[in-house]
Amino acid sequence: MRSFVNSVALFSLLIAQVSFAQQAPVDPVRRSEAAAGALLRSYDHQSGLFLTTGWWNSANAVTALADEARLTGDAAPVLIFPEVLANAPKKYAGFLNDYYDDEGWWALAWIDVYELSPKGAGADRYLTTARSIFRDMTGGWDGTCGGGIWWSKERNYKNAIANELFLSVAAKLALHAKGNEKAELVNWANREWRWFAQTGMINSNNLINDGLDAQCRNNGKTTWSYNQGVVLGGLAALSRSEHNSNLLPAAGKIASAAIKGLTDAQGILHDPCEPGCGEDGVSFKGIFSRNLGQLQAVRADPRAAQFLEQNAQSLWVNARTPDDRFSTVWSGPPDTANAGAQASALDALNAVLK
Repeated sequence: MRSFVNSVALFSLLIAQVSFAQQAPVDPVRRSEAAAGALLRSYDHQSGLFLTTGWWNSANAVTALADEARLTGDAAPVLIFPEVLANAPKKYAGFLNDYYDDEGWWALAWIDVYELSPKGAGADRYLTTARSIFRDMTGGWDGTCGGGIWWSKERNYKNAIANELFLSVAAKLALHAKGNEKAELVNWANREWRWFAQTGMINSNNLINDGLDAQCRNNGKTTWSYNQGVVLGGLAALSRSEHNSNLLPAAGKIASAAIKGLTDAQGILHDPCEPGCGEDGVSFKGIFSRNLGQLQAVRADPRAAQFLEQNAQSLWVNARTPDDRFSTVWSGPPDTANAGAQASALDALNAVLK
């Protein structure tokens, strides 16, 4: 009987040790490197895109990998960026298509790759591509609803994400410009933010709804996590371009509202589409985390830092498969989600390193 009791006690101790090992803190650099390695296994050299995810999601995968390479010193992602630049435009020449938000994602990706690359002619091609994309995006601006750019070139919807991306691309390009070019980019970013802030898309809870209705009013549609995020990175970049901290309180209110309103009781971020978020929604939460990290770099908030670490730890402990693939649902359980979900998880893991 004593032998049986001792065996049960030993088994219980072993289970406890395994549980502790699974939940023990892991080096944040190791977490990002593991997620990046798994994401790279989804990369297709011939197309320059990522298998199992879409066009604009591939741009976000490039951004997540560029951030990871810069933050960890990982050389592996750097090898694919020239291929992406050369091969991905076989799908859409110049990274231009019928959707201004798609274009904005690619512009941000190439700005990130430029910032990572040794300066010179090789790096300049990335920045030149981003500038070309932004010039096309300016063609989406008109006087309907008092300003802003359209979501698509069919000109049937003015929404939050396209305009947040327009703000962010202009502000981030301004960080790498001088003279008249910088002044023009800063002017575009300020013009966008002045328009955006008065549209009513930022609701009474300081959350951003999806867009405007036919009467140019807040349409009350879903407050997706990425709509709370891109504006944070845009305002952080604009504040750096202008050395103007007056923009940051508005960003802080949106960030705090999202952390409060879009999380569960354990502080883990969710979108209402989970777990079946399709090709698009799987990318949303990482975009929020990435941009919150950019805001943290210019306006540190302990609550945001805690949020980022909670979500990164939950991803690692609760939502990771043995081969380091991550679930769309950050509270778990693990599943073999697609490359969009993988890039989203990498964004969240990177944000802790920032």
